[in-house]
Amino acid sequence: MTLPLVPESLWSIIEPLLPPAPPKPKGGRPPVPARAALTGILFVLRTGIPWEMLPAEMGCGSGVTCWRRLRDWQTLGVWDRLHREFLRQLRDADRIDWSRACMDSSSIAAKKGGAATGPNPTDRGRPGTKRHLITDRRGIPLAFILTGANVHDSVPFEDLLDSIPPIAGKRGRPRRRPAKLHADKAYDHRRCRRACHRRQIKPRIARRGIETSQKLGRHRWVIERSFAWLNRFRRLTVRYERRLDIHHAFTSLACSLICMRALQGRF
Repeated sequence: MTLPLVPESLWSIIEPLLPPAPPKPKGGRPPVPARAALTGILFVLRTGIPWEMLPAEMGCGSGVTCWRRLRDWQTLGVWDRLHREFLRQLRDADRIDWSRACMDSSSIAAKKGGAATGPNPTDRGRPGTKRHLITDRRGIPLAFILTGANVHDSVPFEDLLDSIPPIAGKRGRPRRRPAKLHADKAYDHRRCRRACHRRQIKPRIARRGIETSQKLGRHRWVIERSFAWLNRFRRLTVRYERRLDIHHAFTSLACSLICMRALQGRF
């Protein structure tokens, strides 16, 4: 049998984060249930189909309805709170390895342009968006930032470090800093190392002209695997959304689903 797109383990976590259902009008069509709309959103995220091609047989309402729910819940911060809740549960289960963190970026084409796009130097100057990602030692996504493809990897370095939310789940203060940070030669700048030292993080950044590329993958391969996991969500292989908030919502939801797999011990 096909597994449900919204299993009970996911719905039990996201349902308390959703706003209450609007009052039902005296006449007209009743609103689409939140779980049905979430099913349509996940179907588009996983398959990459256009909104207007969402099958009516799924009972999710129209593609426009699902798109509006995605937009409205993004405005309310639902997707970021969902990601933080999964991170909290992962720390409670002692599944976040703070001994090392990895940072890298990956560019994708942005067909329609929009905010946080720029000429991609690796794609003949075509418009693109860059995903800056930081993960723990096992590849669990802790935070991400979206910029134009022409933004150098080191530019949002400090912002990406600070975007890791305080993760509770254990006794004591919430944690948000790894012990070490591994990064490639694109981050070989004095300001990046100073930023790590100010946050009591030991930098392990490859040095240009000194270290060979053979040593880079010893600890950093996990973040390449995380990018591969994100690209399994077909809607994220190419940025189709002109609006940045919609693309951010899809990316945050994908990170939450990766965290859910880690919580279930599926990698």
